Amino acid sequence: MGLEVGGLLGLIWLIIVIWAIIKVAKSSAGTLAKILWILILLVFPLLGLIIWFLLGPKGD
Repeated sequence: MGLEVGGLLGLIWLIIVIWAIIKVAKSSAGTLAKILWILILLVFPLLGLIIWFLLGPKGD
């Protein structure tokens, strides 16, 4: 049972990170800022997502 729960949580986490990357790509931030945010989200998924929620680009 542990493997199924871990797999489901991993899938949910992956969906959240992909959603954040799409939000960054669609934001009105500059190209360099977008690239940096996406790299942060990819390299540091947990910490990057927390920082992005607090400090990331807010515009659509």
